[in-house]
Amino acid sequence: MLVELGIITTVLALVLAWYAVLAGLYGAQTRRDRWVLSARNAALLTWPLLTVASLALIISQINGDFQIEYVWSTTERAADLFFKITALWGGQAGSLLFWSWLMSTFAAGALILNWRSERRLMPYVIVFSMATLGFFLILNVLVESPFARFWQTANGEVVTAVFQPVGTFPAIPQDGRGLNPLLRHPGMVIHPPTLYLGYVGMVIPWAFAMAALASGELSTSWIRATRRWTLVAWLFLSLGLILGGRWAYDVLGWGGYWGWDPVENAALLPWLTGTAFLHSVMIQEKKGMLKVWNMALVIISFILVILGTFSTRSGIVSSVHSFAQSPIGPPMFVFLALASVVSIGLWLYRWQRGELASEHHLEGWLSRESLFILNNMVFMAITVAVFWGSYAPIFTELFIGEKITLGPPYFNSVTAPLFGALFILMGLAPLSAWGHTSLSRMGRAMLWPFLAAVGLVAILLIFGMRDVGALLAFGLAGFAGFVTLYEIWRGVKARAQREAWAVAAWKLFGRNRRRYGGYLIHLGVVVIGIGVIGSTIFQQETQRTLAEGQSLTLGRYTMIYDRLERAQATDGRVMTIANVEVYDGSQLVAVLRPRQDFFPNAQDMNTMTIAGSYSTIENDFYVLLVAWEEISQASATFKVYLNPLVNLVWWGGLLLMLGTAVAAWPDQDRQRQRVTRRIEAGEHGSPART
Repeated sequence: MLVELGIITTVLALVLAWYAVLAGLYGAQTRRDRWVLSARNAALLTWPLLTVASLALIISQINGDFQIEYVWSTTERAADLFFKITALWGGQAGSLLFWSWLMSTFAAGALILNWRSERRLMPYVIVFSMATLGFFLILNVLVESPFARFWQTANGEVVTAVFQPVGTFPAIPQDGRGLNPLLRHPGMVIHPPTLYLGYVGMVIPWAFAMAALASGELSTSWIRATRRWTLVAWLFLSLGLILGGRWAYDVLGWGGYWGWDPVENAALLPWLTGTAFLHSVMIQEKKGMLKVWNMALVIISFILVILGTFSTRSGIVSSVHSFAQSPIGPPMFVFLALASVVSIGLWLYRWQRGELASEHHLEGWLSRESLFILNNMVFMAITVAVFWGSYAPIFTELFIGEKITLGPPYFNSVTAPLFGALFILMGLAPLSAWGHTSLSRMGRAMLWPFLAAVGLVAILLIFGMRDVGALLAFGLAGFAGFVTLYEIWRGVKARAQREAWAVAAWKLFGRNRRRYGGYLIHLGVVVIGIGVIGSTIFQQETQRTLAEGQSLTLGRYTMIYDRLERAQATDGRVMTIANVEVYDGSQLVAVLRPRQDFFPNAQDMNTMTIAGSYSTIENDFYVLLVAWEEISQASATFKVYLNPLVNLVWWGGLLLMLGTAVAAWPDQDRQRQRVTRRIEAGEHGSPART
């Protein structure tokens, strides 16, 4: 019964999504408001339908209905309830259903929250958002159904089909295969949905941009709606990238958190272009400039989102993160091509007509808008470099017949100077003014932050750091951080003349959340940057085989191997655990238990390496159990890393999340602004006739 309910609701959602596309398009073209309202109602109905479908699949997973192929492939009887529920996005078909549900959720949110303020754009927002949802539902219904079941023929052959073929009867396995062991980690459970939220969230700004291009409503209206939705999507992309790094650090067993994996890069690309848009959109709001460029950035971000989704599901890139090759590759490529052609075509059409012309021009190369443009150029340079490094094997095999893979050395060498340039611009931009800034004024404004950065480099030299690249990197990151702190201090100081410092700081952030939330984001990026610099340049590693009681030393830490033990978990995995003691000098600071988990029933990768780590502000002492002597278990081989400042990567991520939440939070005068926009949009009239 649950299966039939899931099938029916998914098909109904598919029909309603495409009805909303046609009704919205017809209503927009004929200016008939009742068709637009009908399209809106149909679009909103997709959410409860897909909610029911998703719940039907989740309940089937909890109940262990192993006749459903997806349930069999992602769950097992011994799995914890938590993993049975989150298996919804643990495989191809379920993740597509989850993607569709998120898309309907975002679309419903956009229609409800922006219906009155942006009614002129709404018909085409419905068209483009529902066309995207409709495509993914086609995949769910016709290509990768999560409700396909096992059926057995009279001769014992097992087939998979949504509906029962003639002459077959249900085939019900006794148990499921279970999740890939690598996915049985809290970070990986949370990482995919946050990335999906970021991916799907980027569809909404694209829908507003396309609505503006299709309708000709190219005022700042679409920018107002798009910026906040982009910020929300950017927040989830950021969180997904941080969680993905943490998962890699904890589970993949190589001592790092970012290996320039193609699927990692696929998520990074729209983050880069989204970041560029969030900076350049301020120039359009303030000066009426960069209209062509901002529209292009939204389109590129959407294309990169679909490309990333296509890459992970088509098998064109090889990654521990990606799904196996499947039949959804060709239709996804067709959708990507059509969406790109339509988007670029509308953009070129309005550009050619002069409807995206700038209202002002640059007044000086040290103005804030000039520095933001340079910022965008650097972001796009990083995007191109990462794109080429990620997809080079495909292009080289296609054009020269040889697959050339570019690894971490390429990415590190190309992106490091570009990220250095970003830190310089992060420091200069807040000190500049809109319109024009003289060189002398800029010099005076940056004096104290610059001296603080020089002082930081001098301190590092005194404490023995001699790596020129590291000193330069810390100096640039420090400059950007000191400028941000200086700007916050100046704002608080101005208010503190009439109120307490704590009150002044609270009110300062409350009155200008966008600006000071942005400063917190900058601080988060600086902290992450310092963590990346320290853990990349100064990482130490060693590998040794130790008998019981023997030790190894790395940095100032000494590790003594105590014993090896075996244990079995309730989910059936067999754990081999090493007990080691970690000393800082003569003081015992930690007892670690690095282990390897073996999953005897797993069909894919059945071994997972879990590190043991001793963490401080200064570094991580990170231990991996690599191998052991099977018979006596008297010796074991360990790989040990010392990762300086690595925890700043996670703490900086938290600060970045906080800053994004502050920047996205509605201002105190938002209600007044919304009323004004409603009046401008002609709230009491027909949107199609206004």
